[in-house]
Amino acid sequence: MKRRNPWLAIYERLLARYGPQHWWPGETPFEVMVGAVLTQNTAWGNVEKAIANLKQAGALDCRAILERSDADLAELIRPAGYFNVKTRRLKALCGFLAARGVAEAPEALAGQGNLGQLRTALLAVHGIGEETADSILLYALGRPSFVVDAYTRRAYTRLGLLEGGEPYAEIKRRFEAGLARDVALYNEYHALIVRLGKEHCRPRPRCADCPLLALCPNAS
Repeated sequence: MKRRNPWLAIYERLLARYGPQHWWPGETPFEVMVGAVLTQNTAWGNVEKAIANLKQAGALDCRAILERSDADLAELIRPAGYFNVKTRRLKALCGFLAARGVAEAPEALAGQGNLGQLRTALLAVHGIGEETADSILLYALGRPSFVVDAYTRRAYTRLGLLEGGEPYAEIKRRFEAGLARDVALYNEYHALIVRLGKEHCRPRPRCADCPLLALCPNAS
């Protein structure tokens, strides 16, 4: 008898419990890109405040960000924390988009090469690591690049599908090997893992009502 694909079995249980998550929150691809940078090392609620500030100031635009002084931009994004660092990172991203000729339509970056080429180019931008690059590729550009985060590592180590010390690239490879290469699936799956990590698979897990209780060898 063929063994059930554990990656899909987990996805189906999460979807049945939580339902569609409607990710990523953002009105435009560029807003998603900005959010992916600002959410580094902070809660999403803080990012929402920073993005609201950018919108109110008419600065949620690639050219506008490049034209703002560092001090002004840092003040606008202050709620997101590490605002001086993130100012440099936002400007680096916008400079990259401008150099690619897509400042006015950042979503057009999706047509500038294959997935591997785009990922390599994003990773070369100051302040963009693997999780941020994959978030931009998946949620802003609609390319099938699975996003791995701390929630993923914690939950799937407890589930026995990871050992816990794998590098980002290896975790990403395992997910992508176990799933169809599908943007909508990757989108929903990552969002569901985040929901799981916030509600049940916390640092101190809440196992009693977890949708994965029957699958988890480490449940208590």
